[in-house]
Amino acid sequence: MWELLEEIKTELIVLIVAAMPLSELRGAIPLGISLGLSPIHSTVISILGNMMIVPILLKILNPVMNYLENTTLFSKFISWVKSRTMNKTRKTIKKYSLVGLFILVAIPIPTTGAWTGCIAASLLRLDFKKALISILSGVFTAGIIVSTISYGILG
Repeated sequence: MWELLEEIKTELIVLIVAAMPLSELRGAIPLGISLGLSPIHSTVISILGNMMIVPILLKILNPVMNYLENTTLFSKFISWVKSRTMNKTRKTIKKYSLVGLFILVAIPIPTTGAWTGCIAASLLRLDFKKALISILSGVFTAGIIVSTISYGILG
């Protein structure tokens, strides 16, 4: 019984880390492996955790950022996030469209991923369904890449 609770606790930690900005599945997959999950198990949970936040982000980011940009407390931070994201992504996404969005999410380097992809898609006002498919495909691809690398290092 206690082993099952420990397993669920470990899975929940990996799921939450995968859904968080910055770490996303790039941090969650190696974390899951280091906590004793199999590489496949860790990868599946991390991909699901990273994917579950995407539709929510695509729907709420624009209104939330616009609201926060008009507050005294968050205006500078939101302006910085918007300009940084646009500077990093505008050329790639405008040049390659949804394939550019996929590449942005799929390449597992720092400051790229589902959160950045969702911010970029929201700021560029991309179609929800097309952006969702592009980002989810990128998350899946990044999961496979990170899993392969993590298994080679930690396995």
